[in-house]
Amino acid sequence: MKFKNTSTITALGLLSLALAAGPGVARDLTIASWGGNFQDAQREIYFKPFSNVTGKPLLDEAWDGGIGVLQAKVKAGNPSWDAVEVEADELSLGCADGLFEKVDWDKLGGKDAFLPSAVSDCGVGAIVWSTAIAYDGAKIADGPKSWAEFWDVKKFPGKRALRKGPKYTLEFALMADGVPADKVYDVLATPEGIDRAFAKLDALKPNLVWWTSGAQPLQLLASGEVAMTSAYNGRITGINRSEGRQFKVVWPGSIYAVDSWVVLKGAENKDAAFDFIAFASKAENQAKLPQYIAYGLPNKEAGKSVPPDQLADLPTTEANMQEAVSLDTDFWIDNSEALTKRFDAWLAQ
Repeated sequence: MKFKNTSTITALGLLSLALAAGPGVARDLTIASWGGNFQDAQREIYFKPFSNVTGKPLLDEAWDGGIGVLQAKVKAGNPSWDAVEVEADELSLGCADGLFEKVDWDKLGGKDAFLPSAVSDCGVGAIVWSTAIAYDGAKIADGPKSWAEFWDVKKFPGKRALRKGPKYTLEFALMADGVPADKVYDVLATPEGIDRAFAKLDALKPNLVWWTSGAQPLQLLASGEVAMTSAYNGRITGINRSEGRQFKVVWPGSIYAVDSWVVLKGAENKDAAFDFIAFASKAENQAKLPQYIAYGLPNKEAGKSVPPDQLADLPTTEANMQEAVSLDTDFWIDNSEALTKRFDAWLAQ
């Protein structure tokens, strides 16, 4: 009974405070991003400085993604988040579903200031990240230069690791089979191309290990369980910095994707959210990110002030983008279900 009474008194007290405050009390600007070391970096270079400039509090929360989360918040009305960092498929689906406010690109310096893949009616590119080949330079002096060599277990003996699923895996298989990077989705859009990708996977299947979370491929590489793996570029350079590893990134044939800032439809702090996005999109602010984590910079001017040693690790560096592929989000929205079923069936064979 003691605890119940205390809870009741506390609840009544909070209710009194809420009633006294009234319904017109504004909620603080709230930003949602991906958590971890990445959000720690964002807090230092975006969140705290923006709060200092405006003189107003900024709250940040972490989320794990998923279009359903955003649908629930918007369709319930008065969403608790204002700006959110989303992946490319969430941006595309959410924009089509009317979940996001439209972007006024004039207030951001115009669309031409950004990479084309970072420009949307509903979102503004926040980072560019890549999935690429990684190998241990301490164990392989002259490593693979392409997906064809990733498949070549005679030249480079040992197991390989790929992310468990059709996305990325089928594209890599086609490039390993000789399809040029800029033709991958043209080929994959045909039944023959899909068959070709699975046939190429057949050849490597006995030597494959599958990973499901971003930390796993580098653990597999560090333990020596695999000779090479696909991995997220930011993770590769991150472990090199934190643990003194010599893991190498193979940029040709890498697939890059863009995460974007969006403002939820009906957000209470819509104007402040777009002001924040404009602040975070400035070249001089984006340029600070690579000192924390090696993600690419959607603002074209941002890279010009990044130190050369950091610039070399970014997906958006010109040399690293030359033979890279932009993830075709629309293709995967249309084909993910069917290809996942086929991939799972292939895996079970």
